[in-house]
Amino acid sequence: MTTARRDTYTPETLLSVAVQVFNERGYDGTSMEHLSKAAGISKSSIYHHVAGKEELLRRAVSRALDGLFAVLEEPGALRGRAVERVEYVTRRTVEVLLAELPYVTLLLRVRGNTRTERWALERRREFDHAVADLLKAAAAEGDLRADVDSRLATRLLFGMVNSLVEWYRPYPGADHSQLADAVVHMAFDGLRTSTT
Repeated sequence: MTTARRDTYTPETLLSVAVQVFNERGYDGTSMEHLSKAAGISKSSIYHHVAGKEELLRRAVSRALDGLFAVLEEPGALRGRAVERVEYVTRRTVEVLLAELPYVTLLLRVRGNTRTERWALERRREFDHAVADLLKAAAAEGDLRADVDSRLATRLLFGMVNSLVEWYRPYPGADHSQLADAVVHMAFDGLRTSTT
């Protein structure tokens, strides 16, 4: 590894490298040696900035979770009819996923084997519950079909959104809003009542 690369090393670039390696090898299949080689720095340099790979995992999944939970605090998620709010949250969730694709990919792949993974899974459940509550409210307001269980609708909705990490590959000039609009139309055209 060249000295120039080592000189440009930062905690942020280390995190980016760690996420890439975690996504390629799996978190459990990644050692500090793997991270050291991928970053082009010594293990001791890594330990200078983080306690270990679980801290890197927590930072990475926190970045994804912070982006998702921030959506729930945006004006579009807090004002208007519930159906408008849930469509807004869905659209923004897709945008966050695309903007933070490697981090969200990692979040979606955690399995609960460590304390950090269990924490991340619990936070994902909290987010899902918030969206399920919005879907339930939209059905109660008569804008979404009441014959579809809100928990099932949430799982189906996020199954579609989360599948993007498996097949979507960004390209220069990609219009993320177009993809977000397509997801919202595909999901809510089937969930809306015929009178809305």
